[in-house]
Amino acid sequence: MTGIKRATSPAAPEPQPKTWSNCLVAGGIAYIAGQVARVPEAEGPLDDYQQARIIFGKIKGLVEAAGGQMSDVVKVTIFVTDIRRREQVWRARAEFFSGDFPASTLVEISKLAEPALTVEIEAVAHIGASKG
Repeated sequence: MTGIKRATSPAAPEPQPKTWSNCLVAGGIAYIAGQVARVPEAEGPLDDYQQARIIFGKIKGLVEAAGGQMSDVVKVTIFVTDIRRREQVWRARAEFFSGDFPASTLVEISKLAEPALTVEIEAVAHIGASKG
């Protein structure tokens, strides 16, 4: 057993101490907390595609910081506030995955932590699994 280690990436700034970890790796499995696309208000609201694209970029940064690559991602759970816009999320997802896409769950929820947030995604990756 190698224990649990935290993987960090500039792509996904760490939260305040004693709240949560963005990515913990245990036994070669990276568990990535739900990621959102917070941007300065001056940039204006982002649509679901833009938010998903930012989020998948954060996930990519965390997976790579853990020593893996996006093809190691085996499961994503996607939360959206309007399921009718799911194609926007799928379009962004297609920019980050190829071949066998990860197992995926899509859930519509009433709201996220902030009104401007409409997409949140969490992931699980088996680091190095896609190389074998």
